[in-house]
Amino acid sequence: MTGSLVDVPGLAVGHASLGDTGVTVVRVTDPAGAVASVDVRGGGPGTRETDLLAPENTVERVHAVVLGGGSAFGLAAADGVMRALAERNIGFAPLGEGHPARVPIVPAAVIFDLAVGSADHFPSPADGRAALADSVDNHSDARGSVGAGCGASAGRLRGGFGQAAVTVGEHTVAAAVVANPVGEVVDPVTGRFWADEDRAPADPARMAVLQAPDGSLNTTIGVVATDAPLTKAQARRVAMVAHDGIARAVRPAHSPLDGDTLFALSTAPVAAGLDPVALARIGEAGAEAVAAAIVDAVANAAPGGELPVTAYEELL
Repeated sequence: MTGSLVDVPGLAVGHASLGDTGVTVVRVTDPAGAVASVDVRGGGPGTRETDLLAPENTVERVHAVVLGGGSAFGLAAADGVMRALAERNIGFAPLGEGHPARVPIVPAAVIFDLAVGSADHFPSPADGRAALADSVDNHSDARGSVGAGCGASAGRLRGGFGQAAVTVGEHTVAAAVVANPVGEVVDPVTGRFWADEDRAPADPARMAVLQAPDGSLNTTIGVVATDAPLTKAQARRVAMVAHDGIARAVRPAHSPLDGDTLFALSTAPVAAGLDPVALARIGEAGAEAVAAAIVDAVANAAPGGELPVTAYEELL
């Protein structure tokens, strides 16, 4: 295992890194897509196609998920992904399989990173296309300051893109997260991660003088995936429980200024469903993976350079 989202069979990850912002695409390799749902928990979300993923609604499978910077402007990156998939004849067939019409289902969520980089620089449809192409050529397990994590901040530190994977019996549960929360990921008193006290601590004295970037909206967004055979309603339950991982890793979590959003995917070919005990274990593993992925994102963030953020590694 690589400890990344691609440990779950049927997924590929690609990035377009633009310096102070970027876009990340999680592509489902099966043209039929993956069963999916979502839980939007924060007070300031920026999302696309999330209503469609409610269990009571018709479409059950998605073909890709886009995570982006650029606040609401960055949602445009999903247009490029959608068009590129349609060109490959991938998508929902609203008029039946015998008709050429295809509508790729590409939900998206974005972070607010305009306070870290340029307020007029955000991912475009072309950048979404580039990230999708990267997922074809490179099943990436990159971490830190890549893709949608380029302009992320986590409290007073630089945020980023992180991944983690957990095994539950014969199944794998993995998370890919863009950590950009209002709250702190590192305890400012001890310098240790809330969700991983075994890592080397940051210097609390140096951390104390840091200021969080100004911004009216931050968020943690991500994808939790498994090869366990979930129904759409069960995917929603996994997304809900996985938010516990944000609460373990970030303080405070789910604030009015966060747009915390987690998508849950099942790449199993048949949505057979799990019994309640097995489902609970998958959900708990999702929470564990999300917490670890948030730590992974911040621990691997590159030094800020000209950006107004300081990386965890600079405080060791």
